[in-house]
Amino acid sequence: MTEYPEKTCEIDRLVRQPKLVAAVLEGRKSQQRRDGVYGYPGETFELEGISFQITELYRQSWGDMADADAQAEGYPSLNMYKDLITKMHPGMSWDDDHLVWVHQFDRVAT
Repeated sequence: MTEYPEKTCEIDRLVRQPKLVAAVLEGRKSQQRRDGVYGYPGETFELEGISFQITELYRQSWGDMADADAQAEGYPSLNMYKDLITKMHPGMSWDDDHLVWVHQFDRVAT
């Protein structure tokens, strides 16, 4: 996919939770899944003065996620990721067909 929809939020809101920010800074997190688009490939954002660049943006269903995807999100396993997502959003259940946008990013070399 080379064309993307309009952003639903600004890129500076892509990674906000302190534990997730720490995971990115420690190199344990390189992806963020969101229901909408927060940034496009080539776009940069900063966390605590360190720049990161979106390298890929693509759609994925939750049912297509594997442990490796959850680990790229900063979690040890898919089960832990599922548990967190459903606890963060009361009343929501895990739906394998639910599509999300995967924002993959790397630290910008200085």
